[in-house]
Amino acid sequence: MIKDFLYPILFVTMMIASCNDATKKQQNENRNEDAYKEGSFGYDLNFLRQYDSIVVLQAGNENSKVIVSPKYQAKVFTSTAEGNKGFSFGWVNYKAFSGPADEHMNAYGGENRLWLGPEGGKFSLYFKPGAEMVFDNWRTPAPIDSEAWKVTNKTNDAISLQKEMKLTNYKGTEMQLLVDRTIKILDKQQIQNNVGLTLDTSIKVVGYETANVLTNKSSFEWTQTTGMPCMWILDMFKPAPATVIVVPFKNAGTEPFNKVATTNYFGEISADRIRHTNGVLYFKADGKSRGKLGIAPGKAKPMAGSYDVQNNVLTITMFDVDPTAKYLNQEWNTSKPPFSGDAVNAYNDGPLADGTQMGPFYEIESVSPAAFLKPDGSLSHKHAVYHFTGNEQGLNLIARKLFGVGLEEIKKAF
Repeated sequence: MIKDFLYPILFVTMMIASCNDATKKQQNENRNEDAYKEGSFGYDLNFLRQYDSIVVLQAGNENSKVIVSPKYQAKVFTSTAEGNKGFSFGWVNYKAFSGPADEHMNAYGGENRLWLGPEGGKFSLYFKPGAEMVFDNWRTPAPIDSEAWKVTNKTNDAISLQKEMKLTNYKGTEMQLLVDRTIKILDKQQIQNNVGLTLDTSIKVVGYETANVLTNKSSFEWTQTTGMPCMWILDMFKPAPATVIVVPFKNAGTEPFNKVATTNYFGEISADRIRHTNGVLYFKADGKSRGKLGIAPGKAKPMAGSYDVQNNVLTITMFDVDPTAKYLNQEWNTSKPPFSGDAVNAYNDGPLADGTQMGPFYEIESVSPAAFLKPDGSLSHKHAVYHFTGNEQGLNLIARKLFGVGLEEIKKAF
């Protein structure tokens, strides 16, 4: 009788104790998550989970991770080479998520996003037909600014997304198109194969590649009469006082430098923020002065990057470049030839004339050729991002191999 009476009491007591232990464990885990410092991958992971059922890609059991968002236009928001406590490489614009929608552009951030071009020019997708090309009239198309994308496939290390679009360009042509985008995180061996180097054992790295495909779903061919889009990949990173963007280019010889690079997208970049030597362009990326540059397709190499001295991060981007193809001019005017555009761009954010600022951040960008496509024809564009951190000597070997200059040259550029 006593046993029959005690057993239920013991069982309930054990269950309560077990629940208390589980509660304490969860509280400890929550405290650990809450303890992630701003600037860490874990901090950004927890922040983004408040707004989206994001997807985290991981390379096997390595500490490298990538955050992808179907809700926010298939962006790679950020990545890390050292797990949740590691540095978060992408720029996330925290204030944009809880603020009102912006009619011009919703700048959520993200270290790799897909836009479509051209932004300006005769075939612009950002201005209504006949509108003056000024900021008040500039609108980013909703499918690449505010609408969610469809997930078509997902594994632990890769995700594929898709978006159908209907866009009207500056000429008044209504175009039907389909964009497919696959993002795959790479393991260390794959990264070594891609960059052609065996990394120093001290080096931590995260790398991923994006494969982007644009398909003409219109009933007509995209030509110079109708206009056509292009794909545009933009990487947004955190600036620091001594960060330098590095853009290798094909040696111009005696050719004037303005035939290699466009440096006046938003007014001429001041001489103390940009310089070039034999085949390498340096651009200050401190987020304190707004400026943009571009490299012509015939002079562009299929890579660019940056070195962040403060955080000891070497970033390399690799992408497709076709020196014989036509690239769309994206400047906000209709006077320049429509196929005089750049294949590679870099941007440093800074205050606007009224003192306000979106960032700060800086960008490295690649652009596909103009999509001269028949119905159901497709154009592909690949763009990969690699972040290396660790022993400076090991980072120096990577910079010399890929850029042709070492870290000391980069640090002494300004």
